[in-house]
Amino acid sequence: MLSYVWPKDRPDLRARVVLSLGLLAGAKVKMFAPNTEQMHVVNHCEGKPVEGKRNVLQESARIARGDVTDLAKLDVKDFDALIIPGGFGVAKNLSDWAVKGKDYTVQPQVEKVIKAFRQAGKPLAMCCISPVLAAKALPGCEITVGQDKECEKWPHAQTAGVMKDMGCTHVNKNVGEAHVDVKNKLVTTSAFMCNAAFHEVFDGIGVMVSELLKLA
Repeated sequence: MLSYVWPKDRPDLRARVVLSLGLLAGAKVKMFAPNTEQMHVVNHCEGKPVEGKRNVLQESARIARGDVTDLAKLDVKDFDALIIPGGFGVAKNLSDWAVKGKDYTVQPQVEKVIKAFRQAGKPLAMCCISPVLAAKALPGCEITVGQDKECEKWPHAQTAGVMKDMGCTHVNKNVGEAHVDVKNKLVTTSAFMCNAAFHEVFDGIGVMVSELLKLA
C-alpha cells in the first residue's frame, strides 16, 4: 500500500525499492493506494504548502510506474499478505499523525483493509512510521519503531512511548532487526526511524520481508 512521496520521503522511496526487490525473490507484488486527496500540496523550492490539490493514487503512480490500483478495489481473498511502507505519506495521507500526534486517526479505508487482513488470518508488515497504523487498527498489538530512548541515532523514539500509552507492546529492536507479533501475524521494523546507513536499513527491511513470507 502506497501513500505518495515528497522530498522528505526520498529515503522511504528507497525503502519501497528494497521492499520490491526483496519480494521479487519470493512473491508477486501488486501496489495499491487510496483514491483521495493529499493532505496538502508542497512547493518543494520553499518546502511550504501551497494552494492546489493532488490525488494520492495518481501521485503514487510515480513510484509504481503507473501500475497502481485504487485501494477500494483490494479484495483480501486475492492476496496472501499486506505491506505498508513508511514515510510522510503515512503520517499525512494514511493518517493524521503528522498534525495530531497521539490524538491521530487512521484513514477509514486503510483501517478497514488492515483489519480485514487480520480477520482473514493473513500476515501484515509495516516499517518506519507505518506501525502507528497497526497500533490504532489492532489494539494491543506488538510492534517496534526501533528504540524508546531518544538520542542522535534515534530522534523519533518518543513514538514508542505513544504506542505504549495506547496499550501496545513496544519491543526495542536495532535497525537491522524486525519484530514478529505472532498472535496478530504482524511484522515491523524501524527503517528510517533510525539515523543509520542505508545498508543497515536495507538489512532490517530484508528481515521484515523474510519473516512476512514465512507467515504467508
